[in-house]
Amino acid sequence: MNPLRLFISSVQKELAEERAALRDYLQGDALLRRFFEVFLFEDVPAADRRADACYLDEVQRCDIYLGIFGDEYGWEDAAGLSPTHREFRKATELGKTRLIYVKGNDDTHRHSKMKALVIEAGAELIRRRINSAQELIAAVYASLIKLLEERELIRFTPFDASFCRNATFEDLDMEGVSRFLVLARRGRSFPLPEDTPSEDVLAHLNLLDKGRPTHAAILLFGKKPQRFLITSEVRCAHFHGFEVEKPIPSYQVYKGTLFELIQQAKDFVLSKIDLWTGDRSQGVQVPTAYEIPQEVVAEAIVNAICHRDYTSNASVQVMLFKDRLEIWNPGSMPPGLTLEKLKQPHHSVPANPLIAEPLYLTKNIERMGTGIRDMIRRCREAGLAEPEIRLDAGEWITTILRKPKAVETTGQVPSKYPASTQQVTQQVMRLLSACLGDMSRAELMQAVAIKDRVSFAKNYLEPALAEKLVEMTQPDSRRSPTQKYRLTTRGREILKEMNKENE
Repeated sequence: MNPLRLFISSVQKELAEERAALRDYLQGDALLRRFFEVFLFEDVPAADRRADACYLDEVQRCDIYLGIFGDEYGWEDAAGLSPTHREFRKATELGKTRLIYVKGNDDTHRHSKMKALVIEAGAELIRRRINSAQELIAAVYASLIKLLEERELIRFTPFDASFCRNATFEDLDMEGVSRFLVLARRGRSFPLPEDTPSEDVLAHLNLLDKGRPTHAAILLFGKKPQRFLITSEVRCAHFHGFEVEKPIPSYQVYKGTLFELIQQAKDFVLSKIDLWTGDRSQGVQVPTAYEIPQEVVAEAIVNAICHRDYTSNASVQVMLFKDRLEIWNPGSMPPGLTLEKLKQPHHSVPANPLIAEPLYLTKNIERMGTGIRDMIRRCREAGLAEPEIRLDAGEWITTILRKPKAVETTGQVPSKYPASTQQVTQQVMRLLSACLGDMSRAELMQAVAIKDRVSFAKNYLEPALAEKLVEMTQPDSRRSPTQKYRLTTRGREILKEMNKENE
């Protein structure tokens, strides 16, 4: 955005100190200098042009005319008007935004024509009286902040409730809104019928600001949310050791809606941690258990994505180490809460309430302030240490410790299963079960109901190939368009053991 050009009324000797002080303040203020470019006539270098032509041209170029009226009227032209008077009338004629400040409360010593100018201005707008440079600065600051708010260049509403600049309804995925409606009705008995127009759904969820998509609307239902909010992405990394160090065996930067980010980040972690699979001796279904309960993984990721500070330049980071899972997100402590209170019954205080509501309606979160306590309980039940949650330099850091051996999270592994099955992820097991003879990549993706080629490769196919559970039919021509995949002898043995109860 180009800065707004602010014209400070031209030379009056008695006000030179005030004008200079105001210019210096506006140019030195970290906020205002981002939005305003100041023009002061005294700063113009010598030039071969008339002074009155110069300042009137600048009035025409400016966005805001700021007039400071004192006791003196100043030099008069042939028509009997001072430069300040002409500037004010020119700004009025051109429809410029005008801010007028009158020095002094006593008009008895004011030049008669300056009195007339003060009255002329007062008939058209609200003037402000000031008595010093400090009062002028304070008054101008208040006026400029109000102007920025009115022009929606700064906000005082919550971030998720304010409109997303340059975003339109064309940037929203209306099919995503329809899918949400189905899930919300099924999950939380959402009152709107399934044929409700998408715009009405967004309005019901308070995701529109004067008919425009809010930041929450773009994050939840945008076609490309990161086009507007680039740091809303989630970065996931897997390290074989105990520290952040290169090379990084697996690194993904996920983009998409918040619903997609939650699923992608959760799949990333679950595809890297150990999964124990039992037998059907205790029931019809084969029991499975991740070394970190998947509800704990999901809760930690959802908390980071839902409650993060979206005005920060930092992104959510999910890092899996040999001994722990760490999830980082920018944010601060909700008012009235402490780290200790978060572990006890407390009110739900979402940082982004308009984001939290749709996530609640789709059963991604609860609204009872129980999330952290549930994480602690589930970790204890799985034999894990209590998650550590801390604030560090504007970052929330959630740490969940892993066990040295994943099988200890669920007890003894039945001896009938090969030890290798203890390291096979749920995604790979789905792939083995779906692989019937020689199948193409597209056929396998369809069989396991995965549409994203990158996710399928990273979480299903590549791990299966690495563990030699699946092999290529044309290993010497990896990129062949007729390439297919089939189970290896080892893959068939593991699958046979897993399905033994059905034989």
